[in-house]
Amino acid sequence: MSDRRVAIIGAGPAGLATARALKALAIPFVIYEKHGNVGGIWNAESEGSPMYGSAHFISSRTMSGHEAFPMPDDYPDYPSNKQILEYIESFAKHYGLLEHIVFNTTVEIVEEQSSGWSLTVATRSQASVSEFFSWVVCASGTNWHKSQPYLKGQESFLGQILHSVDYHDSSSLTGQRVLVVGAGNSGIDIACDAAFKAEKAYLSLRRGYHFVPKHIFGMPADVFGAQSSWMPMRLQQLIFGGLLRLLNGDLSRLGLQKPDHRVLSSHPILNSQLLHYLQHGDITAMHDIDYLDGRTAYFKNGRSAEVDKIILATGYHWRLPYLDPNIYAWQSNRPQAFMKIFNAKHPSLFINGFVETNGGAYKMFDDMAYLIARSIYAQASNGRPADKLKAFISGPEPDLSGRVRYVKSDRHAGYTNAQAYASAMSKMRKHLGWPDANHAFYKRAE
Repeated sequence: MSDRRVAIIGAGPAGLATARALKALAIPFVIYEKHGNVGGIWNAESEGSPMYGSAHFISSRTMSGHEAFPMPDDYPDYPSNKQILEYIESFAKHYGLLEHIVFNTTVEIVEEQSSGWSLTVATRSQASVSEFFSWVVCASGTNWHKSQPYLKGQESFLGQILHSVDYHDSSSLTGQRVLVVGAGNSGIDIACDAAFKAEKAYLSLRRGYHFVPKHIFGMPADVFGAQSSWMPMRLQQLIFGGLLRLLNGDLSRLGLQKPDHRVLSSHPILNSQLLHYLQHGDITAMHDIDYLDGRTAYFKNGRSAEVDKIILATGYHWRLPYLDPNIYAWQSNRPQAFMKIFNAKHPSLFINGFVETNGGAYKMFDDMAYLIARSIYAQASNGRPADKLKAFISGPEPDLSGRVRYVKSDRHAGYTNAQAYASAMSKMRKHLGWPDANHAFYKRAE
């Protein structure tokens, strides 16, 4: 299959994981990366990166490294964004992936042809050219296109409104009255920056949330959680919910709303600082914004605050801007792909990294990459393995929720439970007769 190549779009963790799996099976590939380095969003120098100075991994070093390539032992439990970028760079170098990357090159259009895909690509110095590939893997990432809601009265607001993607340095908060909107992990981090740096800091939340400390009994929270993974989900929720109430107490005393959902039924918020700042009065919890007027923000519970800057940590729209939008069905800004990877109508097209999960992402990217590489190998070989694969991805999709009733929001539409996903992947490998990926498999990529 030397004349048949794979195009990988994006040299972030998902794209590099895919490249390593393809290399292990000796499948030719090219990676197109629109920026000048690997790392995806973790490369703060890349235009459009949402990275900010205080950003750290929210899953631990122990649970987060790539298969067969753990994070260094001298990394802290929760590595900084600079350490994560160094780790990604070392991964690419170790497996010899850099020589396969075309940097500073944007994939503008991906069009299906009779026997593959035509990619229109452009560099900063040259006009667009077309390249042909037999397979395409979309690994361009999810946190590039901001979701910025309209705030009633924002036209009359006399301060500054910006999305968190445009926030990078806590020094920009000094001397200002800052309102952070949103309870994702980046929003909570930025709120903590504001609590420390700003003249006055507020955090606006639509609903109540469960706040998970980064360490429980001296262990990273995900390491502690892994010890109970054998339990039924309802039992995990019961026990972990009780533990959080014991550790944190009633958070309504700090002005936070009571959660309207069970613990583990929304994306985990791991933060040990916010409650500290709330307890010391360095930040004030507010409800959802009702409207703005001048420099005043009015909230739906009748309170108000004078603010100079509003930072909207309100998430991102997932996009595949180089593809015809009709190639995938979309739900809540999420492309609907079988097992978050496969397109039954376009079996030579794959996705890696477009998944929202409660577990460490990089090992999941590895598992997805392995399935992609095995699928391409089967398709290239034709015959019964390819037919069996086609039949499988055209069949009923397994339940990836782990039977958890997740919060009804765009972010949680199609949310993937890490345990349920691992089980579904294992069943798929067994059905297709593929061995599990292991250290020996990835050794072949070196």
